[in-house]
Amino acid sequence: MQCADTVLMVRPACFYADPQTVATNAFQQVTDEDPAALLQLAQAEFDAAVTVLRGAGLGVLTIDAPAHADTPDALYPNNWFSTHTDGTLVLYPMASVNRRRERLPDIATYLTKDTRRVIRRTVDLTALEAESLYVEGTGSLVIDHDAKLAYAALSSRTDQVAVEQVCMLLDLQPILFHAYDEKRQAIYHTNVLMALGETLAIVASDLIAAQDRSRVLEALAGSGKVLLEISPSQVAQFAGNGLFLRSTQGDPLLALSARAWRSFSKPQQALIQAHATPVLPDVLTIERVGGGGIRCMLAEVFLPRADSPE
Repeated sequence: MQCADTVLMVRPACFYADPQTVATNAFQQVTDEDPAALLQLAQAEFDAAVTVLRGAGLGVLTIDAPAHADTPDALYPNNWFSTHTDGTLVLYPMASVNRRRERLPDIATYLTKDTRRVIRRTVDLTALEAESLYVEGTGSLVIDHDAKLAYAALSSRTDQVAVEQVCMLLDLQPILFHAYDEKRQAIYHTNVLMALGETLAIVASDLIAAQDRSRVLEALAGSGKVLLEISPSQVAQFAGNGLFLRSTQGDPLLALSARAWRSFSKPQQALIQAHATPVLPDVLTIERVGGGGIRCMLAEVFLPRADSPE
């Protein structure tokens, strides 16, 4: 199953440009705006996004970030956990100390209570933090579940050793590569330049290092996907930061921000619409200050139902 029909989202309890992540996240803008006002804007965008996603037929689980925790990036839960169709829950090592506080010890309860879903195995890789080895969930890994491939752009937040450990545990083949923005800064997360659906792949191949580019494109083409190439300027508008999903009725969806959608040309929009229905929440403040878009706000729930065979 490439596309989930349910996601988990975390409503922020505080929100500002995280000083511990700004050095590696070129999308993040430090601002002197009032944190209380920023939080209000971020919460309003979050609530509206939940409404838009549910209106498209997507299952959305929501939880509130702990009010006492100073976690400005808590609304990006896909960086610290992922779930899988065999019932696996993975907890990931993260680079920033304050981001590690985002991990909720009762996440298993949130994912399974009242959902009839089950967790059959928990893989906890957080001990790798002591060795400075990081792989930040499905920010670092863009997974082709059907082809059993995991694409990973190496950076200070995505270490080859950590990626290979995850892939071994999840029976995935790693496709490792380097990618840089126009200032030659390493792309901090793979999911800002690549999104994979069942039949369509969005990729900014110009940002992939020349020595790695053909290998990545061959892997994408070999998995039978139509390629939609996007430009570095579109990446800056979060055009690569989308998530292919399915409604609970099985209809293909693509969650993108309204800003990202506007950056696509008419032919590009038509190609996307031939493969999935765009779902377009407006998360401009979250993108601008947090440095992550709608994809980063969505943690896919692939866990099986309790009555599913093992």
